[in-house]
Amino acid sequence: MNRKSFVAAAAAAVALAFGLAAAPQASAKQPTPANNIVDVAIAVNSSGPFAGAFDTLIAAVLAADPAVLKRLTSKGQSTVFAPTDDAFGALGLNADNVGDLPQAALTEILLYHVVTGRRDSNEVLSSTQLRTLQGSFLQQSAGRLTDNLGREANIIVVDVPASNGIIHAIDAVVLPFAP
Repeated sequence: MNRKSFVAAAAAAVALAFGLAAAPQASAKQPTPANNIVDVAIAVNSSGPFAGAFDTLIAAVLAADPAVLKRLTSKGQSTVFAPTDDAFGALGLNADNVGDLPQAALTEILLYHVVTGRRDSNEVLSSTQLRTLQGSFLQQSAGRLTDNLGREANIIVVDVPASNGIIHAIDAVVLPFAP
């Protein structure tokens, strides 16, 4: 079984285990306690309009330092800027090869996509700068994030709730350093 098939099978199994049949939509509904950021990402990736759009991100989280997975499944509130598969593809990365990156670099890149606290779109859009868990900042202007290299990512989906935070999808991978 190749890595992509494994990720898809694991995603489906976890989604079924948590009873997540439909992709969550941005809404005022409160998530159940079991629906942490990882559970929600897997559910969104498993069915609905974004099915298969986050295979690479899920594979990256599994390949990174286990501390990343622990953070995204813990009770502490986080906001995740989730790159789509197309965003990773622009860097030549997919679910099959993202794990080939050095684990330390992959971990830094993923932590650069996470900020502390539950920041809905109103709070994100009213901020000009966001400190990431990686330690560096993302600049924000009108729904566009700018990384340390001047690369830009548009926020394309907002306010996907999870029990331990919120997810916003972005159309590019932001980088804290040159790859």
